[in-house]
Amino acid sequence: MLLVLITAIGVGGATVVGSLIGFMFRNIPHKYNDAILGFAAGVMLAAAVMGLILPSAEMTGRSGIWMTVLGIFFGAIFLNLMDKLTPHLHNLSGVDVEKHENNESLNKVLLFVFAIAIHNFPEGLAAGVGFGTEDISNALTVAIGIALQNIPEGMVIISPMILAGMSKKRALLIGSATGLVEVIGTFIGYFASSISGQILPFALAFAGGTMLYVISDEMIPDTHSHGFERMATYSLMVGFTVMLVVDMFIG
Repeated sequence: MLLVLITAIGVGGATVVGSLIGFMFRNIPHKYNDAILGFAAGVMLAAAVMGLILPSAEMTGRSGIWMTVLGIFFGAIFLNLMDKLTPHLHNLSGVDVEKHENNESLNKVLLFVFAIAIHNFPEGLAAGVGFGTEDISNALTVAIGIALQNIPEGMVIISPMILAGMSKKRALLIGSATGLVEVIGTFIGYFASSISGQILPFALAFAGGTMLYVISDEMIPDTHSHGFERMATYSLMVGFTVMLVVDMFIG
């Protein structure tokens, strides 16, 4: 149980660490925002494919691949519905909507942060379920991989929130709070490992679908609308390959 507690704090705390690093470099000129979001899109794309969708498909096998496919589309549809509700989340951002010049940008950032929070939950489940089995070494490998992935994720969500008009303290608080979701998921996965183990493939694919949706519908179009398309594209590739290397070394 102590090992599970340490793991939960570790995987969730990694997001906080990343948020603090992002906060330290918060004063980034707006012209580099496309590069930051492009890098974030690459990190999210790698996390969605290698950390969520492929593990889900491996769990289900050929006979159950339909569960992974359904999870992806359900995740996308869910986030599509949430896209319509993001204006109601402005109170969370602390931004005065009536005085804010670019509410559309704020909506995109809130949806981006929401997608990060959603995908953290099944990652926490995955870590918790691992400790519910007898293969502790594999569980530790999964947990370390999740923690390493969470650091760059925490880094890239701070600057977009600040640039969208949030206060620095609130952006740091919201960024850190996304890690709390993972802590909760870890404990739920551990205490209900038999149940969550059955739904984990769907939950992983669902989270992957939310991330694919926000990458394609929000992040890439936004990074390709200000004249910095090439920089944003290379930034996406850098983010993806960084996560690829991390996955290879801890996998």
